[in-house]
Amino acid sequence: MGRKLSSQLTHFDQQGSAHMVDVGAKGETHRIAVASGRIAMRPATYHMVIEGGATKGDVLGVARIAAIQAAKRTSELVPLAHPIAITRVAVEFKFDALRCEIRLYATVECRGRTGVEMEALSAAAVGLLTIYDMVKAVDRGMVIGDLQLEEKRGGKSGHYRRRMAKPAP
Repeated sequence: MGRKLSSQLTHFDQQGSAHMVDVGAKGETHRIAVASGRIAMRPATYHMVIEGGATKGDVLGVARIAAIQAAKRTSELVPLAHPIAITRVAVEFKFDALRCEIRLYATVECRGRTGVEMEALSAAAVGLLTIYDMVKAVDRGMVIGDLQLEEKRGGKSGHYRRRMAKPAP
């Protein structure tokens, strides 16, 4: 813990200036990242989305395509992210009828020299924003939250998995 914070952050050089990390000497490994986020809405909006009744069409289908596109274009959105040859993007939705929430999980894979965490996070964020965009005409009070990395595998730093919160008694 005695190191300076800037020496721990790979996107800053010794002088504290931002730079793109050199990954040229790193070996290629199979890398996987899973990110998630949620969107909460009014009950009527929730049922309209999951039952496919939105006037703009298949909300979840469009959100899935938007998430995949976001993963592929992350290096255009995040200034210091490397362009990555993604081999797979998968998007899954989980529904919580009690809370009227939809949780989106984005899984991104590649064989490369740098991880795909930013691609998975971008996919989850843009997928949720797309849901909001498609139904905002009927519910502008929707809340997007809990954007987070769930898991990452591969690379020098190894395996990371978010610890599940203990259930309430």
